[in-house]
Amino acid sequence: MPIIKVDEREHEVKAGSNLLEALLSDSIDLPYFCWHPAMGSVGACRQCAVVQYANEEDTRGRIVMACMTQVSEGAIFSVQTENASNFRNAVIENLMLNHPHDCPVCEEGGECHLQDMTVMVGHNSRRYEGKKTTFRNQYLGPFIGHEMNRCITCYRCVRYYQDYSGGNDLAAFASRDRVFFGRAEDGVLENEFSGNLVEVCPTGVFTDKTLSKHYTRKWDLQSAPTICTGCSLGCNTYTSERYGELRRVHNRHHHAINGYFLCDRGRFGAGYVNSDNRIPQSGIRNTEGLYDAVNLQQALSEIESMRRSSDKVIGIGSPRASIEANQALKELVGDENYANGMTDTDRGLHQIILDVLQSKLKTPCMADVENFDAILVLGEDVTNHAPRLALSIRQATRNRGNDMAEKIQIAQWHDAAVRELAQHQRSPLTVITPMVDRLDDVANRTIRLSPAKIVTIGEAIASGVLQTEGKSEDVSASRTAMDLEISEIISSLITAKRPLIVSGTSMQNTNVMRAAVNIAIALARQNAETGIVLAANESNSVGVAMLENTNSMENLLANSPDMVILVENDLTSRDQKLGEQLDSIQNLVVLDSLDNPSVSKSKVILPAATFAEAEGTFVNYEGRAQRSMAVFKPKGDIQASYHLLDAIGGKQRTSSEIRATIAVQNPHLAGILDAAPAADFRIGGNKSSRMTHRASGRTAMLADVSVHEPQQPTDSESAMAYTMEGNQKDVPASLRAYTWSPGWNSNQSIHKFQSEIGGQDRGGDTGILLLGSGENIEPYAISSAEEAVTLIGKHHIFGSEPLSANASELAQLIPKPYLRMSLNIANSLGVIAGDGVRCETNEGDLKLAVIVDLDLADHCLIYPLITATHQLNGRESIELTKASEWTADTNPLTPNVITTDRTS
Repeated sequence: MPIIKVDEREHEVKAGSNLLEALLSDSIDLPYFCWHPAMGSVGACRQCAVVQYANEEDTRGRIVMACMTQVSEGAIFSVQTENASNFRNAVIENLMLNHPHDCPVCEEGGECHLQDMTVMVGHNSRRYEGKKTTFRNQYLGPFIGHEMNRCITCYRCVRYYQDYSGGNDLAAFASRDRVFFGRAEDGVLENEFSGNLVEVCPTGVFTDKTLSKHYTRKWDLQSAPTICTGCSLGCNTYTSERYGELRRVHNRHHHAINGYFLCDRGRFGAGYVNSDNRIPQSGIRNTEGLYDAVNLQQALSEIESMRRSSDKVIGIGSPRASIEANQALKELVGDENYANGMTDTDRGLHQIILDVLQSKLKTPCMADVENFDAILVLGEDVTNHAPRLALSIRQATRNRGNDMAEKIQIAQWHDAAVRELAQHQRSPLTVITPMVDRLDDVANRTIRLSPAKIVTIGEAIASGVLQTEGKSEDVSASRTAMDLEISEIISSLITAKRPLIVSGTSMQNTNVMRAAVNIAIALARQNAETGIVLAANESNSVGVAMLENTNSMENLLANSPDMVILVENDLTSRDQKLGEQLDSIQNLVVLDSLDNPSVSKSKVILPAATFAEAEGTFVNYEGRAQRSMAVFKPKGDIQASYHLLDAIGGKQRTSSEIRATIAVQNPHLAGILDAAPAADFRIGGNKSSRMTHRASGRTAMLADVSVHEPQQPTDSESAMAYTMEGNQKDVPASLRAYTWSPGWNSNQSIHKFQSEIGGQDRGGDTGILLLGSGENIEPYAISSAEEAVTLIGKHHIFGSEPLSANASELAQLIPKPYLRMSLNIANSLGVIAGDGVRCETNEGDLKLAVIVDLDLADHCLIYPLITATHQLNGRESIELTKASEWTADTNPLTPNVITTDRTS
């Protein structure tokens, strides 16, 4: 590693890095704006100026930009010399000429990178008295506020939005000395990762509207490290509250998983915690079919009476509930009477995922996905089903350009130079799906097929790969009889250094996933670097499958149980037939946080805590167990599901005690004990604090109730305290409630906690992988299926996840019910785009807007997986007729729906 000298001190730095990264990694503060650790350097802001000397005799040196200067052995620099300091001061003074200086009313105040850098430079007075350049702000949708006058023209926003996340509706518009960052016209930002603009922007140009409506300064928020429950990826988040309300979600850096970015569902979907649909207290259905509000003890007494009169009690868990909640239910009803809450189809799909995770096949983390140089997506809607994974796949397509740059010795951090060299050169990405996919713009090959034909092409690829084994010199001869397109896909995979297969559960098709695994098995025989990612269905699907995956929920319900205990699971929305089975259950007890159709069928309701109010462990798609900490104490009788279940069974345990039981009963889950420090963990005798040392106004928070300061809530579940009293120095990442360091109040301070820029946390990343490499996995036998019209539920990033769909801002972007069909099917039904169709369900007629999709595979009918169409879930086919009296007001594409679908 090179040794450089900075202000007379020697530093050992990482070879190939730029000077700014090297200095920040070595805890040397240097101001910057345009550079970002995930996006590299472009040298736009000129704020990171330092002086570089030619040799020891050079006393004058020359000013260089640290972010654009590669470190080399023996290089000599100065950060503190006067001319460098004066240069940086002049730069920031110029940047501040048109800034409104509205820190007291700016939502970024107190966590603003611009504030930090201004203080760091020492610029503390204004000399400019001229007229400021001003702009008119835009409406950018329900998530993002726009305050363009605060802009310092660092270009981070458009670099992130266009170059990194693939958006095309936000740009820099320039004329003379005026540069405007926004859309060509007002409208909803159409990228699924637009919320990251809030954190990418170093000033307050892009703000979080969900925080704006009940704004609180960062230092007054109570926060905790949490795990996003929006999908199966397990992204790390900071969730914050004030006055018992959830206020915002921020990205929590995890080197292996989400890095610096979240999807908009994960960032804005947690608003359901404040929803009007929350269940605030227990209820018992009376003889008139209405619910009487009762206290928890009354509800428990009623449940105990029901249990005594019931011979057979079954429990249905949930793949969106914590491991602890599912374990408590399993103990309450007995192993043979517990089902993990997934349908038979879902259990089969997730068994395939478990088979892969326990085999020698490699399942990479999302950070590692970015290093694969050939990717095949087989039948998976990645962007809508596992959004953050799609962002990693986008970065992987740049690897060909990175290789080109490396050959001519252009450093990877030199973002503009690498992109200029690469132009449109991309690593091969093949997307095989029934309809247009959001990744199509970075794919070199897109194929639209029905599920049956996707399986067929998957088998052909697997077979073709096997035929090439041991024929490295001339493999084309063995593929001449194959379809040319399949041949090219095979060629891209077998010639790659690191091929990756991506599939998942979104189409609910077991054979599609089996075909994907078979391709990975065939490739792994030739290339040990082969990877496979199978996206699971929900936040804890893998975890509950590891807990128990043999009992059929459908069979347990069909055996006429006397009593059913349902935990955090709306069966009616999961499958229409399951909802019908619940109708016959007289003694149904539901534990949930939100009202839903299954809750409405219950005899007794118990109010369950959300992820923000209860500690819990979740296992993501790669088998990584992670602990999500409670952000605040729930109100009234609301409790964690595992505490409510223990109360039903006459127990009283902490979450730690439940986990200890899990470890004994399920050795393959024993690792969850190490997912985060135990409740007795202390630093210097103190717990870690959830509030910052700058928190203000605590004594006045409840002044409307009492002028006496109440005792702060206690937390017996974790090593965290519900106060500002406690420790945040050297706290493990799994207990760190916020990112802050002296002089670095913004989220840019994350580098103070990393082993290197963008690297692991100095104390190690959170979570623990539960399933290690095992034996070789045998290829799956795949039964052939006849081509027939297939009804497919399409995931939407907004609306398909049942909890986040109740977040008020996110709900504005949920599509209306539609039915997407090919031109051939539309002609057979006698409908055109803009018409409506109707189908009969047990809940009455369901009317759907017709979308005629010119790119949709034949034999496919697509409907959205949203609450309004839950009657279709689990159905293989439907009978359709043209709807009469249909108006354009029911068009599913209004209001704005994030989509790139080409329709007629």
